[in-house]
Amino acid sequence: MSVVRINAITVPADRADELVERFANRAGEVAKMPGFEAFELLRPSDDRDVFLVYTRWESKAAFDNWLSSRAFQHGHAQPSGQGPVSAHAELWSFDVVQQETAGESTGEPTGKTTG
Repeated sequence: MSVVRINAITVPADRADELVERFANRAGEVAKMPGFEAFELLRPSDDRDVFLVYTRWESKAAFDNWLSSRAFQHGHAQPSGQGPVSAHAELWSFDVVQQETAGESTGEPTGKTTG
């Protein structure tokens, strides 16, 4: 069963583009990790100031290995001493218990349900 980790990052409006740029500059590192399945950076399109960093992993152990990796440490180092872009961050943890993908139109629930 996959696990999802979402980092909810509060970013002042005047630094939002900087956060996007920082992620773009380190793109691809997480995809090299064993057990990695998906990544999305979600920018708010309303008046919120919270970005969501969505990652999906084959297991909790795969995510934990990412957290302790050199690539994670390097990607989260503060460039040029500029300090963090965020005012607050919170990690949310989920287990995937049901999944549906585009193009599956059998009328039956798709994916695997556990639980």
